Amino acid sequence: MKEIHFAGGCFWGAEHYFRNIEGVVDTEVGFANGDLPSPTYEQVYTDTTGYAETVRVVYDSGKIPLDELVRGFFCAIDPLSLNKQGEDEGTRYRTGVYYSDPADLGILKKVFDEVQSLYPSPLAVELEPLRNFWPADARHQDYLVKNPDGYCHLPLRIFRYPKLVADLKALLGDETDRIARYSNAAALIQERMGFFWTGFYLVEGDQLVLGPFQGPVACMRIGFGKGVCGTAWKEARTMVVPDVEEFPGHIACSSLSRSEIVVPLKDADGVVTGVLDIDSKDLSTFDHIDAFWLSRLTALL
Repeated sequence: MKEIHFAGGCFWGAEHYFRNIEGVVDTEVGFANGDLPSPTYEQVYTDTTGYAETVRVVYDSGKIPLDELVRGFFCAIDPLSLNKQGEDEGTRYRTGVYYSDPADLGILKKVFDEVQSLYPSPLAVELEPLRNFWPADARHQDYLVKNPDGYCHLPLRIFRYPKLVADLKALLGDETDRIARYSNAAALIQERMGFFWTGFYLVEGDQLVLGPFQGPVACMRIGFGKGVCGTAWKEARTMVVPDVEEFPGHIACSSLSRSEIVVPLKDADGVVTGVLDIDSKDLSTFDHIDAFWLSRLTALL
């Protein structure tokens, strides 16, 4: 077992998020890298102790490697926001990754560089050795388990995705038939997330052909590089489209679709074999949270 410490704003929601990720075996909330010995929550709340609300995460690196865990952390924060996450503001709510094993630093720097390449401004996320960590008192541990309606700055769907991925893995089991796997995947995603349309297009020659799906009737074939799905295939990358009417060459399978995310399916050699296509009736439904977790989901397929 290994451990890493994440400061991601209010530690109630951050702990609840990490505790549901497969491969995480234990979580504990507390205060990291401050100046006062054995601080209380009330003392840290004054923003005079130098501490950040932090989650200690113990994980099985054989089930989730450190780089994937850190990418999951980044999808749960605004990495450009200094001392503020959601409506919570103060130095205690700053973001950071604190490591106790020096061997982890190279992996952490690689992920930080990867994330930084996505933004024009410097990240406001600390990357430091863990100097100290003091556990918070019992009332703050597993807070959202004890108080399901308690305050949380994170969107609800971020808690659904880890369980969705774990449940899909269990559902697929040792089934090898591709259509059977994709059929149950589409059904499970639609059942849990309630999107307008969820389905797969599979590569056949120079076209994507409609595969298993949940929702209204859809386009049967899409050309290479055509529309959002064909572009995701051509560029071999996830496409997040806040407004489909703004996407050049958009193919309107349904006039009710307003926003979309398309995630490529890749074989062991990285060749795109199809795409997972999800549509919403609302604008700007999808973001980096959906992109990260749906990419983990498609990796199972």
